[in-house]
Amino acid sequence: MSETHDPAGHNAFDDLARDAVYQAIFGRRDVRSQFSTAPLDDAVLARLLNAAHHAPSVGYMQPWNFIIIRDMARRQAMRELFLAARQQELPQIETERRALYAKLKLEGICESAVNICVTCDRNRSRNSPLGRWHNPQMDLYSTVCAVQNFWLAARAEGIGVGWVSIVDTPALQRLLGMPDHVVPIAYLCVGPVHGFANKPDLERVGWGTRLSLADLIMSDCFGGEGEAELKQIAKTLSG
Repeated sequence: MSETHDPAGHNAFDDLARDAVYQAIFGRRDVRSQFSTAPLDDAVLARLLNAAHHAPSVGYMQPWNFIIIRDMARRQAMRELFLAARQQELPQIETERRALYAKLKLEGICESAVNICVTCDRNRSRNSPLGRWHNPQMDLYSTVCAVQNFWLAARAEGIGVGWVSIVDTPALQRLLGMPDHVVPIAYLCVGPVHGFANKPDLERVGWGTRLSLADLIMSDCFGGEGEAELKQIAKTLSG
């Protein structure tokens, strides 16, 4: 009997490598309060940055830069920006959730080993319209892919990452001396941690729950019904 061949799995990782990828995805956390006082080795940091640098980018534009922030005075100034932005955000939170919001730990700017600002240089590929002619924001999306690569690689290395999104963008640009054509995409707190939580913090404290994947799958058009078998498998995966 001739050996059967599965084209779909021909280029797949072996089971251990594949499982490790999913482990990094499912075990990734937005770290705020679990940072340890241990330093972050430059060799590890270089590997994480190299993973980020190998992210997909539309038109191979590679629009990212990585600003490494070690100076504590600058980090404290960033924390002041965060606190001011948080006060501005508070009135936008539903009244019944403001008390919970006030208790949330939403950054580890000064506790983490290092801060990194991932930026997008919007001039880097201005002479190359490939993939951007109809969608000029693709350089921004490409940079977000670099952030995700960095985050998953960090989880595989046992390194925590927390994304500080509560900040006024022009103020951050001034703090880090960015020219106008450079946009901050992610301000990250990075470093060794005591451990990773079993659940995302916001789920653990009751801020939200993970949506059902099956409810998000549509068939052929927005709102399209169908894909019953796929949805059933999705429900099984969700437990």
